[in-house]
Amino acid sequence: MAKPTILTVDDDPGVSRAIARDLRRRYGDRYRVLRAPSGAEALEALREVKLRGEPLAVMIADYRMPTMNGVQFLEAAMDLFPLARRVLLTAYADTGAAIDAINIVDLDHYLLKPWSPPEENLYPVLDALLELWAAAPDLAVGETRIVGHRWSAPSFAVREFLARNLVPYRWVAADEPEGRRLLDAAGLSADDVPLVITADGKTLQAPSEAELAAEVGLSTTPAADFYDVVVIGAGPAGLGAAVYAASEGLRTVLVERSATGGQAGQSSRIENYLGFPDGVSGAQLTDRARRQATRFGAEILSAREVVSLEAAGAGRVLRFSDGTSIGAHTVVLATGVSYRRLEGAGLDEFTGAGVFYGSASFEAANCTGEDVYIVGGANSAGQAAVYFSRYANRVHLLVRGADLARSMSHYLVQQIDGIANIHVHPHTEVAGGEGDRHLQRLTLRDNRTGDVRTTDASWLFVFIGAEPPTGWLDGVVRRDERGFVLTGPDLLSEGARPAGWPLSRDPYHLETSVPGVFAAGDVRAESVKRVASAVGEGAMAVSLVHRYMEAQ
Repeated sequence: MAKPTILTVDDDPGVSRAIARDLRRRYGDRYRVLRAPSGAEALEALREVKLRGEPLAVMIADYRMPTMNGVQFLEAAMDLFPLARRVLLTAYADTGAAIDAINIVDLDHYLLKPWSPPEENLYPVLDALLELWAAAPDLAVGETRIVGHRWSAPSFAVREFLARNLVPYRWVAADEPEGRRLLDAAGLSADDVPLVITADGKTLQAPSEAELAAEVGLSTTPAADFYDVVVIGAGPAGLGAAVYAASEGLRTVLVERSATGGQAGQSSRIENYLGFPDGVSGAQLTDRARRQATRFGAEILSAREVVSLEAAGAGRVLRFSDGTSIGAHTVVLATGVSYRRLEGAGLDEFTGAGVFYGSASFEAANCTGEDVYIVGGANSAGQAAVYFSRYANRVHLLVRGADLARSMSHYLVQQIDGIANIHVHPHTEVAGGEGDRHLQRLTLRDNRTGDVRTTDASWLFVFIGAEPPTGWLDGVVRRDERGFVLTGPDLLSEGARPAGWPLSRDPYHLETSVPGVFAAGDVRAESVKRVASAVGEGAMAVSLVHRYMEAQ
């Protein structure tokens, strides 16, 4: 494996040479030190590092650079290497900007110039950051390559799974020379995509999520048979519950069927979350929460679907889709919600081939110069519109209602109003889609007049409604007519406890109709659908878990 890279970028040749010299003196035997004179050239260097499948450990960027300053560079570089540690090099007068950058790019540290002597002002900082980077549980140890077709839904599914789980990969088109060479080497044809080649050279043809997770280093097997608490769902509520449970010494396992972060993890920028005045991307927030949970000792299982829950005396048994099971004293249901499927002639066949549910942000670069259509009027749709406006020629936001004000936060409405290439289309619905192997045209309908029109479109991102994935709880946990889990006071009918409730007390506030089983976040009936409230409910559920266990 190639040496990990430390990258420095500074437009001052003297400073650039000096920091590279000091870095090579200390780390040259273990790391490759690269330096670049501008943000643009540094990004090009990073793309080459990415293509070679080499790891990047630390980026050190000068704040004051023309065209692209250090913060802008680090923000762009995060798309290529989200796990690399980030350092901003500043003058004393720029410390305010450096502090702001902590929120903008999840900055790890800022260094004041001059840093002499490096033994006191540079090396201790870098030693600590390199130690943290090396200890990351999802550290890439090589290159995972995906061979597929641009408009192949199975190829998209593999890319989405890896991207949302922050697993670095390199995409190779099946019709390119390298793609054909890799397919030939694996004894496959262009019809057999997607082909995944792991870092150790193992080939997987059209793997399931569970197979893929196991091969790229994600944990899929529980370390124990019984836990204090099992958290189901790794969105903000589940991550919040896992962090608080593990930090308080509870044996905790977090089970996620797809990718950590949930819908929030797909958000390009969350701007109303406490403590991040300049916003934070869903991927950043998810990565930090996941690292925090594992640091406290929580297990995180990926690509594991829970299909049943049953009470077994004082314990609760959860069965997975493969027939295996685990037990626990308590359970926290934090499965969140899923985007509703868009109804319209021909749309289903283009899922993953032009029609995408949620923000497939890794597709943004492919949308450069094209028109993008987004369906939805809530915050997730607005955040996606702002993000794609940086790449697309025009972003068309299709809204069923008269405007955005009813369902979208005011700050986001104002932001969209100020972006020239975002066009809001009120009273507009998607009636159907057409195309040859991928989406090429949309039929749009005015829901007031019934008038329809057809427009060329290759990119449609859908953010409509919310369906809780709770069918597997049918007959076990009480839910409302839409499938959301009822808890606490909502279970009481005219003061009476729910039928079959075995305890002499009323259900706790977040407790379901099964004692010891709690619900938090969007899956809970009448919850506030915001990231901050979901995290808060996850933490609150853990306090009730303690109360429940102490009473047993």
